[in-house]
Amino acid sequence: MSFINKQEDNYDIIVLGTGLTECILSGIFSVEGKKVLHMDRNDYYGGESASLNLTQLYRKYRPDAEIPAELGRDRDYNIDLIPKFMMANGEIVRFLTHTGVTRYLEFKQIAGSFVYNGGKISKVPATEKEAITTSLLALVEKHRLKKFLEFVQNWKEDDESTHEGLDLEANTMVDVYAKFGLETGTQEFIGHAMALHLDDEYLKRPARETVDKIILYVASMARYGKSPYIYPLHGLGELPQSFARLSAIYGGTYMLDRAADEILYENGVAVGIRSGTETAKAPIIICDPSYAKDKVSTTGKVVRAICFLKHPIPNTEDADSIQIVIPQNEVGRQHDVYVASVSSNHAVCPKDMYLAIVSTLVETDDPESEIKAGLDILGPIHDKFVSVSDIQVPTSDGTSDQVYISKSYDASSHFETVCDDVKNIYRRITGKDLVLKKRSEVENVDA
Repeated sequence: MSFINKQEDNYDIIVLGTGLTECILSGIFSVEGKKVLHMDRNDYYGGESASLNLTQLYRKYRPDAEIPAELGRDRDYNIDLIPKFMMANGEIVRFLTHTGVTRYLEFKQIAGSFVYNGGKISKVPATEKEAITTSLLALVEKHRLKKFLEFVQNWKEDDESTHEGLDLEANTMVDVYAKFGLETGTQEFIGHAMALHLDDEYLKRPARETVDKIILYVASMARYGKSPYIYPLHGLGELPQSFARLSAIYGGTYMLDRAADEILYENGVAVGIRSGTETAKAPIIICDPSYAKDKVSTTGKVVRAICFLKHPIPNTEDADSIQIVIPQNEVGRQHDVYVASVSSNHAVCPKDMYLAIVSTLVETDDPESEIKAGLDILGPIHDKFVSVSDIQVPTSDGTSDQVYISKSYDASSHFETVCDDVKNIYRRITGKDLVLKKRSEVENVDA
């Protein structure tokens, strides 16, 4: 496919890479009437947030290996490259409902949210009732947790009687935990399994951030029950693909399996791209870090293991899908280990097969050993594919050269940081905040 079609090789925006961040922006700008060209060097949508079939998975990780016949049909697999779930009350849902992309998607609840504590896998208590019945805590501590959750639920900004003498901007989470007399183990699952912080740095920061995260978790839990997470049938790769479909409906031009060999500049400002012998012009370029390697820095690495299982994860009540957080202190690390699992009920693998991804931020020269705690709780692993990815961020905001680069997908277990990046890039390009319509329900969620 050529750029040159009745001299239509000039665009308002060129987007390189079809990761979720890029596809959301492409969809939003197309709806706003911008003429968008969207390219990807891969022959599939999603970039680093893609869902791959068996052939694509083997091509990526084991290019010289033959796919075992016992794994079944290629088309029965949609294997996520990154392990993230959607918070049912989170920003990603607002993006979906704001743009109407939900009409292209079906969702299923994730069956359980668990935490690894004291050598056991336990359900994360998220309500006052669950706080009283949880096996995680002794009786006295259950009542303290109940009081804390009531405080979070009842907080009203303009009603000091709900503040318990605390100022969420001035007080840290250390202060808040001390106020309610919460033990270290309780703090651990509040901070890591509910607020979903990656490490303990949050303890020193103002409490507002963490309280907001807990409110999001509890509100997401209340929306559909079982867990705070929902997941698109056919894998996470459906999300970028659906935003790409939105863009195309509004006139966006898409080219897969088409490399962008060079970003073109005049006087230090981007004016377009070159692909082979052809060029396309646009005053704004949006891309993922792999398309502008000289304009990003590496801030860390994430290790991920995609595991094929023939059984549900043990000690999870045979859940067909689950998130397990292994807090850092449980395994003597500086960052948590995450386990995310889905199954054939989510249209991502054949019947009686389960997919689990274990991930964490890399701290040593032996990344695979750092996810051992997560691998060990999976039971027998039929096969696994281990990868280490750089976390890259742009070295400038793009306003001087008009190249706006997204951040790599981090080690968090949800899409909230992706949504923050989308809003940030939109603001840098337009000078305005992205205003999303009032949150509404995602109706097509199957229990």
